[in-house]
Amino acid sequence: MDMGAVAVLAGITAFGGMLAVLAGTYGLHQARRVRATGVRVQALVKRRPGAAHEEPAPPRPLLQFVTEDDRVMEVVSPVPATRRHPLNHGDNVLVSYDPADPRNVVVHGRDRPGPERAFIAGGALVVLFSLTLLLVAVASR
Repeated sequence: MDMGAVAVLAGITAFGGMLAVLAGTYGLHQARRVRATGVRVQALVKRRPGAAHEEPAPPRPLLQFVTEDDRVMEVVSPVPATRRHPLNHGDNVLVSYDPADPRNVVVHGRDRPGPERAFIAGGALVVLFSLTLLLVAVASR
């Protein structure tokens, strides 16, 4: 394979990996920021409109809360219900929301930084792979 083609392939791969690292880092930063500086309120867990009581609960129900300026907000839960932490209809959960954008919500005690960390680790591995690809191409030249 031509050295220029390998360099282009390595550059595109590294760019994709860096995007994944940035996306994971941004997600972690936003969650920490909202948890630290957001407004804490109790939110009511609700079924989605049109869902019958006999149907199984959706993995991400609605959370309804009142903001500081007395607006009623309904947002989809940022975390899914699990066996360990079910989000049953009628339950109350503690959430923090961003006053500038009340749709940005963090559910306390149920945050899952795993997906963001996986993006960071996966992106770093892709960047390392692209650098290794470039180094092997240069060394074999």
